[in-house]
Amino acid sequence: MPQVRSVFLSDIHLGTRACQADRLLDFLREHPAEQTYLIGDIIDFWAMSRSICWTQAQNTVVQKLLRRARHGERVVFIPGNHDEALRDYCGIVFGEVEVVDELVHETADGRRFLLIHGDQFDQVTRHHRWVAVLGDKAYDLLVRINAWLSWGRRKLGIAGYWSLAGYAKRKVKTALNFIFDFEESAVHHARERGLDGVICGHIHWAGIREVAGLSYVNCGDWVDSCTAIVEHFDGRLELVDWGGMAARPRLAAPAATRVEAAAELPVGETVEV
Repeated sequence: MPQVRSVFLSDIHLGTRACQADRLLDFLREHPAEQTYLIGDIIDFWAMSRSICWTQAQNTVVQKLLRRARHGERVVFIPGNHDEALRDYCGIVFGEVEVVDELVHETADGRRFLLIHGDQFDQVTRHHRWVAVLGDKAYDLLVRINAWLSWGRRKLGIAGYWSLAGYAKRKVKTALNFIFDFEESAVHHARERGLDGVICGHIHWAGIREVAGLSYVNCGDWVDSCTAIVEHFDGRLELVDWGGMAARPRLAAPAATRVEAAAELPVGETVEV
């Protein structure tokens, strides 16, 4: 029996050392669903062009998703910019997995959400690819440093997962302004389509909030924060922080919509809408 109606995942970045495939496997085991949506940057072809790290856990993630599709669960793959080569195959079904450029999902309570990776709303990625690639390399360096910091924290007996990249994003005002410009652009696009909101990824900043009267939902990632969005059978959307202190969902009040308030919130604060 499925535990939730839908699971939304983005920015897994398979093929990299930063991918937290073991945590994702734990999450998938605990969250059987009727439908799973993979909303971009599932496989990191950008990073794999430099070097490939493909672990057994990452291979198991792929096999588990394919098994879900074979057993009747709907699995939809929406490519992002890091796996944009797969956009050439939109409209094709591979191993029962649908590949589409975007999708409109209707929740159990009748709301309609645009499912899209989100690089379409990122002006840097769209018009200055070399800057995006440089930023990707810098981000990869932060993640590598974070791995050593995590090892040190475990040796010192410090519980919980701490993200250096997430900390940097919370402290840099320019990054926060970019995030909120991205959110407003995504919501504006959904409004033009006559939809109730958007569910996306891309910026590795998980959240559920109201922006200009519509719902903005971001899945986060499985590099820093280990977050996902789930839809319950009554249509409620919940942000699940699998990288939290106890590696289990936490509930909190809806996040503020202003930059100043968001700067005080941890990445992946769990909310419902």
